Amino acid sequence: MDLAVLRKNARERLKGYCRVCPVCDGRVCAGEVPGMGGVGTGSSFIANLEALANYRFNMRTIHEVKTVDTSIDLWGMKLSIPVLAAPVTGTPYNMGGEMSEDEFLEAIMAGSLHAGTLGMTGDAADPALWVSAMKAIASSRGRGIAIIKPREQKEIISRIRDAEKAGAAAVGIDIDGAGLITMALKGQPVSPKTVQELKGVISTTRLPFILKGIMTPVEAELSVEAGAAAIVVSNHGGRVLDHTPGTADVLPEIAKRVKGKLIIFADGGVRAGADVLKFLALGADAVLIGRPLVTGAFGGGSEGVIFLFNKMKDGLIQAMLLTGTADVKHVQKEIFSTIA
Repeated sequence: MDLAVLRKNARERLKGYCRVCPVCDGRVCAGEVPGMGGVGTGSSFIANLEALANYRFNMRTIHEVKTVDTSIDLWGMKLSIPVLAAPVTGTPYNMGGEMSEDEFLEAIMAGSLHAGTLGMTGDAADPALWVSAMKAIASSRGRGIAIIKPREQKEIISRIRDAEKAGAAAVGIDIDGAGLITMALKGQPVSPKTVQELKGVISTTRLPFILKGIMTPVEAELSVEAGAAAIVVSNHGGRVLDHTPGTADVLPEIAKRVKGKLIIFADGGVRAGADVLKFLALGADAVLIGRPLVTGAFGGGSEGVIFLFNKMKDGLIQAMLLTGTADVKHVQKEIFSTIA
């Protein structure tokens, strides 16, 4: 598969909802929500890219590392790379509707599985999109993760039951979706949660539970207290609150507080294998990618998703070899020589 052709196909099919820019940094699409942009000025989307770009590698080529190990173990599952597909939802209103939600999620899930990793599904105001998500989870053969909006307690629990029946590997809440006005306008209110409320929903399932949208050390510690198995350090791709820091800005302090107490995922601005290595060095156990896989799915279906995962893996291997990093499970901060 050719990257230029993949990007051309995606650009045509996304109908301007995403321009498939040479550099996906949120500047052209600022304020385009619905769409693929960042909310308001787009500064939170842009901050994710800028925060990662601030880190510079200390290139090393005189060492004993000849081959590298990019695999990780996650809840009894072997992943070929520490990269998962983030939950991206809403092809009809965020991506132009050229692909149905079913087709999009099928491409994401099949591509993720073939690449040796996991795919996530999301939640939205339209109930039909949750049905599509559960179809995708069922097709994953136990290697899909269902993420639910921070709805009323009974609604969250109902969706947890759906995910369990579909055979999900894990479930969670993208708690940073608490301010989504579109949900309330469609009669499905979302809101912040207390620690006790989180304990309440987490206690209803034996599946690993993820809290997505953690951006402070305090809330990371509260996630541990609530019983979460993992957090995603994320500002929701810059789509819910303007003027937040980038994920790479806050990740090190969060990792200092909770590393080893739960799994730390990070997302926001990952565009290449080198970005994956940066997040791992800053304290993440694995990363999520969203917007690049939209390009992959729209540009080439599941084959496009596989292509981009493999390209990211190749870049990760190269970055590891050129920093003397043998294993993604043991990445040292010393690989950074300067912070711009």
